[in-house]
Amino acid sequence: MHNQFGLFIDGAWEQGSGGTSPVYDPATGEVIGNAANASAADVERAIAGASAGFAAWRATPAWVRADLLHAAAAVMAARGEEAARIMSLESGKPLAQARREWSLSVDQFRWHAEEARRIYGRIVESRAPGGRIEVSHEPVSIVAAFTAWNFPAVLIARKVAPALAAGCSVIVRPSTEVPGIAMVLVDCLREAGIPKGVVSLVTGPIAATYTPLMASPEVRKVTLTGSTSVGRQMIRDAAATLKLVSMELGGNAPLIVFPDADLEKTLDLAAGAKFANAGQVCVAPDRFYVHESVHDEFVRGFTARAKAIRLGHGLDEQSQMGPLINQRRVGAIQAVVDDARQRGGKIETGGGRPSHLNQGNFFEPTVISGLADDALALAEENFGPIAAITPFSDAESAYKRANSSEYGLAAYVFTRDPARMRESIARIETGMIGVNSFALAAAEAPFGGIKASGMGREGGAEGIFDFLNVKLAQVAL
Repeated sequence: MHNQFGLFIDGAWEQGSGGTSPVYDPATGEVIGNAANASAADVERAIAGASAGFAAWRATPAWVRADLLHAAAAVMAARGEEAARIMSLESGKPLAQARREWSLSVDQFRWHAEEARRIYGRIVESRAPGGRIEVSHEPVSIVAAFTAWNFPAVLIARKVAPALAAGCSVIVRPSTEVPGIAMVLVDCLREAGIPKGVVSLVTGPIAATYTPLMASPEVRKVTLTGSTSVGRQMIRDAAATLKLVSMELGGNAPLIVFPDADLEKTLDLAAGAKFANAGQVCVAPDRFYVHESVHDEFVRGFTARAKAIRLGHGLDEQSQMGPLINQRRVGAIQAVVDDARQRGGKIETGGGRPSHLNQGNFFEPTVISGLADDALALAEENFGPIAAITPFSDAESAYKRANSSEYGLAAYVFTRDPARMRESIARIETGMIGVNSFALAAAEAPFGGIKASGMGREGGAEGIFDFLNVKLAQVAL
């Protein structure tokens, strides 16, 4: 499959000149394909093609762009099962989760197709007699989109759909661990009739892909979903050519459970949110602050749910949680557990590799209690299947602990008290907050964080404006 596609440059698939790299099944460690690597020269050709594509695409009427994005969504929907299986095979996530992710990706194109028709300007009364001030929006030019491996389809869709709706051309550089699903998504755009040069795909080593894109003055915008450390470096590199940046970075989401919460509902929803995609989710709850009056009951209920999760290969329809993406993540998660043990934490369940799965990158759903706030499981984003549960005594202390992290991507509160809901929304410092819900990622909602979690928004009415420049015209009659 990887050889069938490869790089997508100037409207055509090719293998490029940078050789190939193996792609692994994280559930078995086996090689499932060899993906084309772009050379620096290949990337320069992609930039040249994107420049020509942008010139034509920006002049394409918004209604035509909208129709093509709707067509892309229709092609994607028709190829949903193909995409889900490739995504599951490359990333390890269960098929049910892969199908949902592809569906959310389709939503991004449908939503932004309509947003293309709604790029509104405004008229401001001028001080000059008979004059007026016109405010309009224009596409920023070529966009370089860098995406992570944990949601390999929807992270691309969140960037490509609004960029195309705005009139930009896009060069996608996906994670080298999951290139196949990016190829399928881009091929859907090709099949839908997106003109050549408007969308490109380059894969391969950082030196050959990242460096030329960041150095090019023609690339006027970079958008990243990745770690905070990578985001900081990208911002520094973007400064050389004064590129616009959008950054969706790390998180360390707190979950506050107040004593009046519907405990069974909270437990069911929280377990699903924590262990989805093996915990490799930037908005997954990491820090569980549970009121002392219900703490022990919550720990018992959450532990029981964690123990009941069925681990297995993503292509097995019965699997509820798949493997971590690679051995580095296994080692990182084990280090978090080892730190908890050294600090006297109680491993309620899990804490290591499952004995019945002796290949691949599996790690047990893990629940830890009895930790201080400076333990790694609470102080840092663990990005894995670890839930650290700790009690609190009053709302003020819960808010203070929730806000103690450098991150500010997502937070969650469970309570039945309307006043507490409003207070929590006002007091917690984060870009997004779920109240009795973990459903934050939707095409119609602006997704993004504050502080070390980044800048800019993806989705909602706000998302398209990250790909537009504001133009002022002072007209004197």
